Amino acid sequence: MTDLAPSRTSVDPVWRRALVKTGLVYLFSRVCVAAGGAIVAAELRHDEDARLRDLPWARWADPHYAGKEIPADTVSLVKDVLTGWDGVWYLRIIRNGYPRHVAEHVNYDMSDARVAFFPTYPNLVRAIDWLLPGGPAFAALLVNFLLGALAVLLVGVLARRLFDVQVAERAMVLMAIFPGSFVLSFAYTEALLLVLVAATFWLLMDHRWVAAGLVAAMATATRPNGIAIVVGCAAASFVAIRARREWRSLAAPLLAPLGFIGFQLWLGHHTGERWVWFRVQTEAWGEGTSYGFTALRRTWSATFSPLTSPTNSITAVCLVTVIFLFWLLRRYQLPPAMVAFSIAIVVLMVLPETVTARPRFVYTAFPLLIPAAVWFERVRRDWWPWVLASCAVGLTTLTALYGVFGAVP
Repeated sequence: MTDLAPSRTSVDPVWRRALVKTGLVYLFSRVCVAAGGAIVAAELRHDEDARLRDLPWARWADPHYAGKEIPADTVSLVKDVLTGWDGVWYLRIIRNGYPRHVAEHVNYDMSDARVAFFPTYPNLVRAIDWLLPGGPAFAALLVNFLLGALAVLLVGVLARRLFDVQVAERAMVLMAIFPGSFVLSFAYTEALLLVLVAATFWLLMDHRWVAAGLVAAMATATRPNGIAIVVGCAAASFVAIRARREWRSLAAPLLAPLGFIGFQLWLGHHTGERWVWFRVQTEAWGEGTSYGFTALRRTWSATFSPLTSPTNSITAVCLVTVIFLFWLLRRYQLPPAMVAFSIAIVVLMVLPETVTARPRFVYTAFPLLIPAAVWFERVRRDWWPWVLASCAVGLTTLTALYGVFGAVP
């Protein structure tokens, strides 16, 4: 696919109804996340009772509560669940910035480890926190709630441009309720990354190469796997040059990595240590490369020893889901930029030695949900209610697992 149909900008009644339906589904999906958070809150209260009675099975998963008293009200508990784990580190950056010096042999228990996290999201939240009352945690959750809605809308706009309104509606619903979408309600960076990547695709479709490259550069400064958009921009440029000798398209892939590179250069200057990000990734977070063997090993274990490890089971489900989505991609083609980006995301997902295939990483390869929407609209419409029910249950369950067991999903 080299060219795309002209942009459809008119707001027709069918499209308006699709937006209203999707908006309601998005709100419902956030209720599912809140329900998962409430499950975690109940579990934490249970563990608190066990700790007070000195029972041996009391566990402390969330760094919010390690050695601390658990809040009495459920709302505070749910808020802390949604700002836990990686959210703790982003809130530290929002409040204190990046350290001037990173200790030798840094580990997870040292606050210096926050240099492993990228700056775009915490800087955005800091700006919103300055404008609104409520504190950094409230600002972080509000920003992601709004960014999540925008990401869902942009995917619908892209799907409508590529196919039709009916497919766009299903694509938006899948974006809203896909189990990995729990990150849209956490103080994580995926929501911002999805918005920036979807906007980049839109600009690439219109051959606005410089603008696409600049937006992609913001994406590569948002989180590490954002670098996949460089591959997407390169694919779009390759097609443009081959089809139309449009050499100015090279602006997109040349500008796209500047966010990642700029952050590394700034961080090295700020801390006085070149490439400190890579050292912290290895020392504090134990990141290595398994070239997919970790994902395969966990899937093998889940196949022959099912239900013994949530991590293994989730890894296996993610790999099966990815295979299914790529099978659908073969039936319903997407622009090369979207295909290349999705492949790059999946490669980056399975490469690491520690955290491998996870729902939130599959979710980041969001263009793959568009062919799924086509299939559920044109081939398997009778499956649609079951898909929605399964996703709703999965979304609630994953939120609960994430809060109780940590970085399992």
